[in-house]
Amino acid sequence: MGLLRREFLYLSGVAAAISAMPRTVLAQVQQATAKFSEILRQDLEGQGQHVQETIAIVADFGPGTASSWHLHPGAQELFFVSDGRVTLEVEGQETRVINAGEAGIIPADTAHLVRNESTNLSAKGLVVFSRSAKDKPLLVLVKR
Repeated sequence: MGLLRREFLYLSGVAAAISAMPRTVLAQVQQATAKFSEILRQDLEGQGQHVQETIAIVADFGPGTASSWHLHPGAQELFFVSDGRVTLEVEGQETRVINAGEAGIIPADTAHLVRNESTNLSAKGLVVFSRSAKDKPLLVLVKR
């Protein structure tokens, strides 16, 4: 009886640890990534539908945080840094630093990442996407 109870308690503990693991891993990932808040999404008018939609988001990069490598199918990205500075890596281009008051453009369908290399200062920016195809996802992660 004691052995059966011990096995039950052991398996219950393992099950509880496994069920809590994804939340712990997710919390660690969330702490290391930037925060994005959409502030505008609107269809364009009078553009002949070459650009179907514009989306604006605010990106907050805590110290040492970064986006994952990703691309935007059919969407060009303009990144304006309002506070701090970020490092922008775009596939096929030289890595560059964008300071507060500066902007960078990332071509559609091009893998890139943005990171805040500061260990004690946050960075913030406005990101504007011009999409040519609303039926495509806005963001696709890219493995590196």
